[in-house]
Amino acid sequence: MHYFNGTGWLAIFTGTETMIGRTVDVDTWDEATGVALVVDPKRGTRRPVTDYPDFSHLERADQVVAAVPGGGWRAYWKDEGPDNGPLTEQVLAWLVTSKGRATPITVDAHGDVDDAESADRLIPPGEE
Repeated sequence: MHYFNGTGWLAIFTGTETMIGRTVDVDTWDEATGVALVVDPKRGTRRPVTDYPDFSHLERADQVVAAVPGGGWRAYWKDEGPDNGPLTEQVLAWLVTSKGRATPITVDAHGDVDDAESADRLIPPGEE
């Protein structure tokens, strides 16, 4: 699964004795210091990543600039279905990144959402 968010950056934390390692979306940047800010759900506020003792580094994420409806496209995998057979899922949406890349996002029969970048092919509307 690709990481997508609005800023195009992720904060990586190694973990502590009481908290596991984690990846958190960078929510914005402190205008005065330039430090990345993440949402602290316990405090209900944004905090600088440097306030966390287990902050490791920042990594790039795909910055989403638009979401476009799936438009009838489907993703097809030749051996991901039951008994390693074929699987076809509807493309729920296309996430468009700041670099102009469109990533198909699918939803399965259980309502789980994932990207379809590993699909063997994408089937346009009206094609079997």
